[in-house]
Amino acid sequence: MSERDIEDLQALAEELKERIASRTAPARWNADPDEVRRSVMQLVLTLVDFIRQVMERQALRRMEAGTLLPDEIERVGLALMKLEETIHDLARQSGLEPKDLNLNLGPIGRLK
Repeated sequence: MSERDIEDLQALAEELKERIASRTAPARWNADPDEVRRSVMQLVLTLVDFIRQVMERQALRRMEAGTLLPDEIERVGLALMKLEETIHDLARQSGLEPKDLNLNLGPIGRLK
């Protein structure tokens, strides 16, 4: 793992801590049988959104390093925007808001 990767992870951890301070009750998985589908969708979309955020940070790092060509930057940017839009559309179809796509990560706080 490079020093830049470690710095990015530390920055993400700081962001998570700040978000924890602004929240009150932790989100938890709802095991109610009538809500299982919605809860599973929330978990899956949260994980996909987290992966999207990691990919976005990696793309920015590669852009800053100059390892992406202009057409690659355009394609990656459009793909990430469409992925975010798709995640939010699926969330709304499941009765979720984009702000609901979050996880309580215990001692390190909430995902976002």
